[in-house]
Amino acid sequence: MAQRFRVTGVPEHFNLPWRQALADNAFAGVALDVEFVEEPGGTGAMTAALRAGDVDAALVLTEGAVLDILRGGEHRLVSVYVDSPLTWGIHVAASSELQSVADIEGRPLAISRYGSGSHLIAVVDALERGFDVSAMQFVVVDNLDGARRSLAAGESDVFLWERHMTQPLVDAGEFRRVGEREVPWPAFVVSVRTDLLEANADAIRDTLDIVANCAQHLKTSPDAAQAISRSYGIALRDAARWLATVEWSRSHERPDDALRKVITALAAQGAIESAEVDLDDLWSSLD
Repeated sequence: MAQRFRVTGVPEHFNLPWRQALADNAFAGVALDVEFVEEPGGTGAMTAALRAGDVDAALVLTEGAVLDILRGGEHRLVSVYVDSPLTWGIHVAASSELQSVADIEGRPLAISRYGSGSHLIAVVDALERGFDVSAMQFVVVDNLDGARRSLAAGESDVFLWERHMTQPLVDAGEFRRVGEREVPWPAFVVSVRTDLLEANADAIRDTLDIVANCAQHLKTSPDAAQAISRSYGIALRDAARWLATVEWSRSHERPDDALRKVITALAAQGAIESAEVDLDDLWSSLD
């Protein structure tokens, strides 16, 4: 029986290549029993699942994966999944009195979990804007639906989440976007539990190469924008705009400069004690 390879990712358009590969039975020739499970809780929930052994690999925000490994997570980065940077929308409830990014300093921020992308990027954004990070207040809401409830109830005032995924809520008049934050490193990486890597490196590389091929086909398919719009409830024009900007990776090369930027940001926000990190402790080569 083939070794199970359970991969998790957020239920967002970035991961359509995995869903498509499974639908097309593209993993039939791989020496792994590949399963893809969606996790709406985001980075914190996925790294927790890796730690617990509930999943074998995660398609996770670069900064969140790095932070969890540096905090003792027994998994390692093996590949960049999405090369293009993630742009986070900075949102308030449509009825909020807050009108601009300048108004959000010191206001309660909804985050999915401590250590999640919504937490980390909120801090990165505050640092870039010169806000007092020590005065930041956080409200844990678990996921996007939790943030919707929290902002509507006035329990929190601000929420950072991937811009395209929140566009339907902005269009519907539920959220209002007061600003954006583009992160200066690749959006998503693949991180795999260390106990699987040594014996399964070749099969894992084959699996990722199949997904990369599916992603490139999706990128050039004339029907891709419609598939994204239909699968994720995004307006067709927004799906087409997103597809034009996203770049899935075809390489397993370690992005040293990008990882150094992540580490520097984590150290600056106090998430880790020092920026002196050996990249070999973060990355495991599949070659």
